[in-house]
Amino acid sequence: MSARLRSVIAWIGLAVALALADRATKEMVLGAFRAGEAREVTGFFNLVLTFNRGAAFSLLADAPGWQRELFVAIAVVATVVIVWLLARQGNDKLFSLALALILGGALGNLWDRIALGHVIDFLDFHAAGHHWPAFNLADSAITVGAALLIWDGFRSKGREAR
Repeated sequence: MSARLRSVIAWIGLAVALALADRATKEMVLGAFRAGEAREVTGFFNLVLTFNRGAAFSLLADAPGWQRELFVAIAVVATVVIVWLLARQGNDKLFSLALALILGGALGNLWDRIALGHVIDFLDFHAAGHHWPAFNLADSAITVGAALLIWDGFRSKGREAR
C-alpha cells in the first residue's frame, strides 16, 4: 500500500471516528433529555436537547421541509470533494486535518438528516440572557476545520511570499 493511500485512509478514519463520537454524544443526550429540556452546567453553559431542521445557526429551520434534501445533497457533494482533495493532498497535514474535521462533522450531521430528518443539537452557551444557537460536536468540528483551512491559507500565502 502506498504512503499516499495510507495517509488518505488515516484521514478518513479520523473523520469516521469523529462522526461516531458525534453520534455517541447525541445518543447520550437523547437518552437523558426530553425535547426542549435544559440543564445548567455553569453560569454560561447548558445542555439542552433541540432538533434543528435547518443548517448552521438554524438557517432555514422554518422552511416547509425542502431544506432536508438540499442539506443532504450539499453534504454528499462536500464528502466527495473532500475525499478527492484528501487523495490529492493527503500529505499536507494541516490542510488534511482541516478537511478530516469538516468531513467528520458533515458525516455526523448527514446521518441525523437522513435517519431523523433533523440534526440533534445540545450545546447551549449564553451570556447576559442571550443564547448562542445550540450546536453539537459535528458543528464544532466543522467550525474548527474551517478555521484551520483559513489559517492554512494564510500560511500558504506567507510561504509563497517568501
